[in-house]
Amino acid sequence: MKRYSILILGLIYSAFAKGQSTQWRTGIRDTSYSSAGDYRNNLKNYPFIKLVMPKKFANVKEKPGLVYAKTGERELHLDAFLPGDKKGGKTPAILIVHGGGWRSGDRSQHIPLAQHLADKGIAAFTVEYRLSTEALYPNAVFDVKAAVRWLKANAKSLNVDTGKVALLGFSAGGQLAALAGVTSAVKKLEGDFGNVGYSSKVNAVIDIDGTLSFVHPDSWETQNPGTFGASGMWFGYPRTERIDLWTEASPFTYAGQNTTPFLFLNSSVVRMHAGRDDWKKQMDQKGVYTEIVNFKDSPHSFCLYEPWFDPMLGNITAFIAKVFK
Repeated sequence: MKRYSILILGLIYSAFAKGQSTQWRTGIRDTSYSSAGDYRNNLKNYPFIKLVMPKKFANVKEKPGLVYAKTGERELHLDAFLPGDKKGGKTPAILIVHGGGWRSGDRSQHIPLAQHLADKGIAAFTVEYRLSTEALYPNAVFDVKAAVRWLKANAKSLNVDTGKVALLGFSAGGQLAALAGVTSAVKKLEGDFGNVGYSSKVNAVIDIDGTLSFVHPDSWETQNPGTFGASGMWFGYPRTERIDLWTEASPFTYAGQNTTPFLFLNSSVVRMHAGRDDWKKQMDQKGVYTEIVNFKDSPHSFCLYEPWFDPMLGNITAFIAKVFK
């Protein structure tokens, strides 16, 4: 047993001794993922789909390019979509985090969703964060939390109810939304910039096909440990090194302490669901509201397309009405 313990300690020390690789932090924006490109690829298997395009609503006020935080000389931006005057007072709010494998994509991906949410009376914000070509883990987490704090700091001028704030994310953005949503009490994942006097706690999370765990037995990373993909480029380590970081970045790790309601909106891509059912079992035992909606025969990026966009929008607004009643 003693010899085994020494071996384990040696392996841990060896993993920690290796530095985070920065070779993928090129400083050159990766434009390989876009809604238009994804649409072209999905047409092969889903010829009936229609990409939902931006649409102006008369009762929605748009404020693009707002600076929500600054780290060093780097300004971080979001776009605000605010409902028109409401007699009902302050509105709930949803911050939307885009997908793209932590390496590509941009906040314009979800402008149509933000516009439609604002039209339904929910203030919506599409959030930029630093991708792995610019900054490795955990910087994107810091950015998302800074966006939450900015929202709270400016809640009065935005007419937002700070007790009704949700994070929504798709794919890599879903992982970030879920992780930020369950770690407001984890100091090392807070960051030290952007309205630090405010809390990053949110009141609900909407995870659209986002990774819930990098280390769950059913996760793609666990089943393909020798493959170095987008997640490895974000961490700067292969999964065989610094497993502590891969565990730390898994929202499922914090299930035992979670009290935040969750809505999972999932495609038919099974590997994106790893840990989800186990999460729901734990939340049901604790009495934390958790809802799962599956979209049958749909691609990973179903949230960008009709015929799934309208039903998804209905699921989101119903969930918000339920948990924020």
